[in-house]
Amino acid sequence: MTETLPKPLNVSFLGLGVMGSPMARHLANAGHRLTIYNRSPERIERWRADHPDLTARVAQSPGEAAEGADAVITCVGNDDDLAGVVLGPAGVFAHLRRGGIFIDHTTVSAKIARQIAVEGRDKEILCVDAPVTGGQAGAEKGKLSIMCGGSAKAIAAARPVMEAYAARIVHVGKAGAGQSTKMVDQICIGAVVAGLAEAVRFAQAARLDLDNVYEAISGGGGQSWQMDNRWATMVDGRFDFGFAIDWMRKDLGLALEEARNLGAAVPIAALVDQFFADAQALGAGREDTSALIKRLPRKGSAA
Repeated sequence: MTETLPKPLNVSFLGLGVMGSPMARHLANAGHRLTIYNRSPERIERWRADHPDLTARVAQSPGEAAEGADAVITCVGNDDDLAGVVLGPAGVFAHLRRGGIFIDHTTVSAKIARQIAVEGRDKEILCVDAPVTGGQAGAEKGKLSIMCGGSAKAIAAARPVMEAYAARIVHVGKAGAGQSTKMVDQICIGAVVAGLAEAVRFAQAARLDLDNVYEAISGGGGQSWQMDNRWATMVDGRFDFGFAIDWMRKDLGLALEEARNLGAAVPIAALVDQFFADAQALGAGREDTSALIKRLPRKGSAA
């Protein structure tokens, strides 16, 4: 299949949010013939204003976006949003050609990813559930890590498209495995952010020099991406960037539900989810996950 696809490809991108907008830009810069669709027209206008040098066809519906496409990519909000743009008479699958590629970058349940794969198989569409990690910065730089569920044939077909905005593409298993892997990622991130928040508050209470503490511990076993990228901003109280707590709670909710289905014990994830709920109650829902520190009282500080 991939050997016969023309290059550049006709690629349609649905969902121009914080992550989707730069991903669509990378596709256009890679030379693909781009079509864009967003439920809110304002995002379309913003994307075009931000990228006046790029050419993109604007579709008025998901089905129209899929017409004539070699590949359709979605990056929307949740299970219901995804079902709304993919399934049904006006959805992507009613209009995408047989042999076309469907890539979903939304973080959703493994259940709907498997459902879409079954629907796609019946229509001979190559489906990949491909949630991403790397945050807004990774999307802007085109350096996302992508965890892919689906057949080897589907991942091989999708890889040349995703390479426009990815630094790492890993085939983790069959349909739904990409979403399950993203749940693993979010469980890890949530626990690390919670630990980092407590560490910062502890250092402040001990009246330590926060810069010196970071220098001392960031080269050892406690080092993490979160420490390297969020220590200083936590200390400064800056949270107007990155991955919102509201979205983390959505993702952890998916992980907790899947854990119940699997009979897997995830008590730390459940506890951290409640910590994020506390931060939401403090009005931090739209702030970066590192705003979790707001639920902890600040005492002392030499920095």
